[in-house]
Amino acid sequence: MRTKTSRHLALLFLSSLAALLAVSSAQERKNYVVHLEPRDDGSTGSVEEWHRSFLPEATPDSAGDGGPRIIHSYTHVLNGFAARLTEAEAESLRSKEGCLRLYPEEFLPLATTHSPGFLGLHLGKDGFWSRSGFGRGVVIGLLDTGILPSHPSFGDAGLPPPPKKWKGTCQFRSIAGGRGGCNNKVIGARAFGSAAINDTAPPVDDAGHGTHTASTAAGNFVQNADVRGNAHGTASGMAPHAHLAIYKVCARSRCSIMDIIAGLDAAVKDGVDVLSFSISATDGAQFNYDLIAVATFKAMEHGIFVSAAAGNDGPVAGTIRNGAPWMLTVAAGTMDRAIRTTVRLGNGQEFDGESLFQPRNNTAGRQLPLVFPGRNGDPDARGCSTLVEAEVRGKVVLCESLSIGEHVEQGQTVSAYGGAGMILMNKAAEGYTTFADAHVLPASHVSYAAGSKIAAYIKSTPKPTATIVFRGTVMGSSPAPSVAFFSSRGPNKASPGILKPDITGPGMNILAAWAPSEMHPEFADDVSLTFFMESGTSMSTPHLSGIAAIVKSMHPSWSPAAIKSAIMTSSNTADHAGVPIKDEQYRRASFYSMGAGYVNPSRAVDPGLVYDLGTDEYIAYLCGLGLGDDGVKEITGRRIACGKLKAITEAELNYPSLVVKLLSQPITVRRTVTNVGKASSVYTAVVDMPSKEVSVVVRPPMLRFSRVNEKQSFTVTVRWNGKPAVAGAEGNLKWVSDDHVVRSPIVIPPAKAVA
Repeated sequence: MRTKTSRHLALLFLSSLAALLAVSSAQERKNYVVHLEPRDDGSTGSVEEWHRSFLPEATPDSAGDGGPRIIHSYTHVLNGFAARLTEAEAESLRSKEGCLRLYPEEFLPLATTHSPGFLGLHLGKDGFWSRSGFGRGVVIGLLDTGILPSHPSFGDAGLPPPPKKWKGTCQFRSIAGGRGGCNNKVIGARAFGSAAINDTAPPVDDAGHGTHTASTAAGNFVQNADVRGNAHGTASGMAPHAHLAIYKVCARSRCSIMDIIAGLDAAVKDGVDVLSFSISATDGAQFNYDLIAVATFKAMEHGIFVSAAAGNDGPVAGTIRNGAPWMLTVAAGTMDRAIRTTVRLGNGQEFDGESLFQPRNNTAGRQLPLVFPGRNGDPDARGCSTLVEAEVRGKVVLCESLSIGEHVEQGQTVSAYGGAGMILMNKAAEGYTTFADAHVLPASHVSYAAGSKIAAYIKSTPKPTATIVFRGTVMGSSPAPSVAFFSSRGPNKASPGILKPDITGPGMNILAAWAPSEMHPEFADDVSLTFFMESGTSMSTPHLSGIAAIVKSMHPSWSPAAIKSAIMTSSNTADHAGVPIKDEQYRRASFYSMGAGYVNPSRAVDPGLVYDLGTDEYIAYLCGLGLGDDGVKEITGRRIACGKLKAITEAELNYPSLVVKLLSQPITVRRTVTNVGKASSVYTAVVDMPSKEVSVVVRPPMLRFSRVNEKQSFTVTVRWNGKPAVAGAEGNLKWVSDDHVVRSPIVIPPAKAVA
């Protein structure tokens, strides 16, 4: 009897507990971004009061069960606010008139010396860089992990005061009394929400990422920069005399979408000219579901140029992030500098790799036993995640690379088990892209091709041996540039008819300013380490932000679209040897991997012609995407009736590249260019289409200009000469004058992408 009673009581307890948990879950508050209709002009009261009016009446703005309800109020890039709501409250708010959409909080990941010279930016009074003023007077806003303001890269020697339009604030000044805080370089600094310890805490960098990206974009000149003796030289950003405004929206590597939108809102209000965004947005989301796309549309309307990371999900196709056409989407490429280590096998073969571990007591020549723990196919052993001490002690260990960011940990594991050195080989998909990581033991990161040959050597002999030779910094490595394997690829799922990425910049083994970081705890106590190397589209993005600042400083009246056009149409498709740029497999890089090409700053400031765009053209394009009136309203903040205006297809947007979804019928599109070169100029159309199966006709074939800012239009007709090719095709349209070549990629997607 007692048993039945006990069971009954237990069941009652479990049932009550389940009900209690269900109620608790329903009452648990979660964070949301609330997107509202445009405010009625006749509304009274403050914006904050208007936002509070949308909250359920039963609960006050501040409550003892979870703190403040409204976290951020947005006024410039979004009509709305961020708030803490229960499920029931969220559902109630969705049904309220004037509420467009609720976005649950999500956390977005970060997209994580020699580069100015590699890009043709050289000091000297006769150089273009000096004549440009180094971006003087332009404000670059960075949304990232904060900054280490005391770093010498952020000194303000040679910089003017902030421009009169500047409205930003500096939390460093109020906290630090101006010591190591804001100056004429760092003119604004704020932390937001979960990225701030409290409302008055300064935006100190706790990850190193923000300091690195800020100095890449606009760090001032610092002589004798290096990373433990490697890559020695003068470090600077792309626009060393531009101002920096810092918006800390990430705590370590976690970036809340609520705080990102708050940072974007503040940047627009403060008066930045360029926004640098090294954070990965939602992959392929329809633009009205993508808060970054929505917010940056408003930034574009305010004349702000947005440079954003393409993402680190390559080489898989269709992995582009930040793909809206009003943003510059930046891919990552290599340079011609290597921090060289060479693997020398017992049979005399040598294979070049990279590592920042370059000991002065170079013991090259001492052959040690070489072992490959994963030779039997165990994936954990191949990556050296699981090792047997007796197998690796005193030996050089061949390991297959794990994900980006785990390479140093792999070396630490090998070292912990007594390994004398590590050869890190790429997976097949990673090809020839190698990292100069700060390993803790002698190491060499080699390509997949090299690693495969090393593995074959181990299998071929009973007593394989190897040594690692440390060669230090080597300039002129080839091929360069190439596209890094991790750089995300097009097409853009949200709008496959717009070529993405737009451009490639340096993103491999980039030396820039360093802050002690929990992301690299093994170096946190090394006070002598003031510069460090990082890789990712996070690093290529601030390169383009700085270059955009230089263009903006020389052409202050140009729109964001004109600046983007100048950067894209002046880019390089050939490497430093004069042959087509390659991808990570050393095959010819497609436009879906590198965008229009590799950035060329000296030509971007004088492009000859630009393809300009404004809000009305983007609205017509959004209507053509089929988002509907409500979807377009969510992005633009305007009440739009798509049926009453002329919608356009993606191919008809006046973009500097052209994607033609070509089936059996020819397609004709119109483009308009603006003369920003010499007043009297003549341009001739030159079509470079390697595939003989494609015909491209340009009408008229010649454009004559008689004044600056004159606009002229032309049409491009693309057709298959025979049966459509399954693989698609790529080529270029060039407008050629005596002084300029204005190049636009033409892409015909593969048949499966068109269907």
